[in-house]
Amino acid sequence: MGGLELCPKYVMTIPGVGVATATGFTTAIEDPANFARSRSVGAWVGLTTRRFQSGEVDYDGHISRRGDANLRALLYEAASVILSRTHAESDLRTRGLRLREKLGFKRAAVAVARKLAIIMHPMLESGKKFNQHAAA
Repeated sequence: MGGLELCPKYVMTIPGVGVATATGFTTAIEDPANFARSRSVGAWVGLTTRRFQSGEVDYDGHISRRGDANLRALLYEAASVILSRTHAESDLRTRGLRLREKLGFKRAAVAVARKLAIIMHPMLESGKKFNQHAAA
Protein backbone atom coordinates (compact mmCIF):
# COMPACT_ATOMS: atom_id res chain seq x y z
CA MET A 1 0.00 0.00 0.00
CA GLY A 2 1.66 3.19 -1.14
CA GLY A 3 0.18 5.97 0.98
CA LEU A 4 -2.19 5.78 3.90
CA GLU A 5 -5.70 6.35 2.65
CA LEU A 6 -7.79 7.85 5.43
CA CYS A 7 -11.03 6.16 4.38
CA PRO A 8 -10.36 3.07 2.26
CA LYS A 9 -13.37 2.41 0.06
CA TYR A 10 -12.74 -1.35 -0.13
CA VAL A 11 -13.22 -1.64 3.66
CA MET A 12 -16.60 0.03 3.26
CA THR A 13 -17.75 -2.87 1.05
CA ILE A 14 -18.58 -4.71 4.29
CA PRO A 15 -22.28 -4.23 5.06
CA GLY A 16 -22.64 -2.09 8.18
CA VAL A 17 -19.19 -0.50 7.91
CA GLY A 18 -19.33 3.14 6.91
CA VAL A 19 -17.00 6.08 6.63
CA ALA A 20 -16.58 6.57 10.40
CA THR A 21 -15.73 2.92 11.12
CA ALA A 22 -13.38 2.59 8.14
CA THR A 23 -11.57 5.82 9.01
CA GLY A 24 -11.37 4.95 12.71
CA PHE A 25 -9.99 1.49 11.95
CA THR A 26 -7.42 2.82 9.48
CA THR A 27 -6.14 5.53 11.80
CA ALA A 28 -6.00 3.25 14.85
CA ILE A 29 -4.15 0.45 13.06
CA GLU A 30 -1.81 2.85 11.20
CA ASP A 31 0.37 0.17 9.61
CA PRO A 32 -1.12 -3.32 9.10
CA ALA A 33 2.40 -4.77 9.16
CA ASN A 34 2.53 -4.04 12.91
CA PHE A 35 0.50 -7.21 13.46
CA ALA A 36 1.96 -10.60 12.63
CA ARG A 37 -1.50 -12.22 12.42
CA SER A 38 -4.95 -10.81 11.87
CA ARG A 39 -6.16 -12.49 15.06
CA SER A 40 -3.86 -10.22 17.03
CA VAL A 41 -5.95 -7.20 16.02
CA GLY A 42 -8.97 -8.50 17.95
CA ALA A 43 -6.88 -8.82 21.09
CA TRP A 44 -5.23 -5.44 20.56
CA VAL A 45 -8.62 -3.73 20.37
CA GLY A 46 -9.73 -5.51 23.56
CA LEU A 47 -12.43 -7.75 22.14
CA THR A 48 -11.06 -11.04 23.46
CA THR A 49 -11.84 -12.57 26.82
CA ARG A 50 -9.58 -12.27 29.83
CA ARG A 51 -8.22 -15.52 31.18
CA PHE A 52 -7.98 -16.43 34.85
CA GLN A 53 -5.83 -19.38 35.89
CA SER A 54 -4.91 -20.42 39.40
CA GLY A 55 -4.26 -23.97 40.49
CA GLU A 56 -7.08 -26.08 39.12
CA VAL A 57 -9.22 -23.05 38.26
CA ASP A 58 -9.19 -22.01 34.62
CA TYR A 59 -11.88 -19.83 33.05
CA ASP A 60 -12.42 -17.05 30.55
CA GLY A 61 -13.94 -13.87 31.91
CA HIS A 62 -15.32 -10.73 30.33
CA ILE A 63 -13.64 -8.97 27.40
CA SER A 64 -10.32 -7.37 28.31
CA ARG A 65 -11.23 -3.82 27.13
CA ARG A 66 -7.58 -3.11 26.39
CA GLY A 67 -6.68 -0.89 23.51
CA ASP A 68 -8.57 1.85 21.73
CA ALA A 69 -12.03 2.34 23.30
CA ASN A 70 -13.26 4.46 20.37
CA LEU A 71 -12.35 1.79 17.83
CA ARG A 72 -13.98 -0.87 20.00
CA ALA A 73 -17.18 1.22 20.12
CA LEU A 74 -17.15 1.74 16.34
CA LEU A 75 -16.69 -1.98 15.68
CA TYR A 76 -19.46 -2.84 18.16
CA GLU A 77 -21.80 -0.39 16.45
CA ALA A 78 -20.99 -1.83 13.01
CA ALA A 79 -21.60 -5.34 14.36
CA SER A 80 -24.95 -4.23 15.78
CA VAL A 81 -25.92 -2.90 12.36
CA ILE A 82 -24.89 -6.17 10.73
CA LEU A 83 -27.04 -8.16 13.16
CA SER A 84 -30.10 -5.92 13.16
CA ARG A 85 -30.41 -3.66 10.12
CA THR A 86 -28.64 -5.17 7.13
CA HIS A 87 -30.27 -7.81 4.99
CA ALA A 88 -27.25 -8.57 2.82
CA GLU A 89 -26.51 -12.24 3.31
CA SER A 90 -22.97 -13.09 4.31
CA ASP A 91 -21.30 -15.80 6.36
CA LEU A 92 -20.43 -13.18 8.97
CA ARG A 93 -24.08 -12.21 9.45
CA THR A 94 -25.24 -15.84 9.48
CA ARG A 95 -22.68 -16.71 12.14
CA GLY A 96 -23.69 -13.67 14.19
CA LEU A 97 -27.39 -14.55 14.02
CA ARG A 98 -26.66 -18.10 15.22
CA LEU A 99 -24.65 -16.69 18.13
CA ARG A 100 -27.46 -14.24 18.91
CA GLU A 101 -29.90 -17.14 19.31
CA LYS A 102 -27.50 -18.98 21.60
CA LEU A 103 -25.78 -16.22 23.62
CA GLY A 104 -27.92 -13.10 23.28
CA PHE A 105 -27.55 -9.94 21.26
CA LYS A 106 -24.75 -8.17 23.14
CA ARG A 107 -22.39 -11.13 23.28
CA ALA A 108 -23.05 -11.94 19.64
CA ALA A 109 -22.34 -8.31 18.70
CA VAL A 110 -18.99 -8.44 20.54
CA ALA A 111 -18.10 -11.67 18.70
CA VAL A 112 -19.03 -10.14 15.34
CA ALA A 113 -17.07 -6.96 16.21
CA ARG A 114 -13.97 -9.06 16.91
CA LYS A 115 -14.46 -10.93 13.65
CA LEU A 116 -14.86 -7.61 11.83
CA ALA A 117 -11.48 -6.48 13.12
CA ILE A 118 -9.95 -9.77 11.97
CA ILE A 119 -11.53 -9.41 8.52
CA MET A 120 -10.68 -5.73 8.06
CA HIS A 121 -6.95 -6.19 8.82
CA PRO A 122 -6.06 -8.21 5.69
CA MET A 123 -8.37 -6.00 3.62
CA LEU A 124 -6.34 -3.00 4.78
CA GLU A 125 -3.13 -4.83 3.91
CA SER A 126 -4.07 -6.08 0.46
CA GLY A 127 -6.73 -3.62 -0.70
CA LYS A 128 -9.17 -6.39 -1.69
CA LYS A 129 -12.95 -6.09 -1.40
CA PHE A 130 -15.11 -7.96 1.12
CA ASN A 131 -15.91 -11.55 0.17
CA GLN A 132 -19.33 -12.33 1.63
CA HIS A 133 -18.89 -16.07 1.70
CA ALA A 134 -15.31 -16.33 2.97
CA ALA A 135 -15.69 -14.10 6.03
CA ALA A 136 -16.60 -16.55 8.77
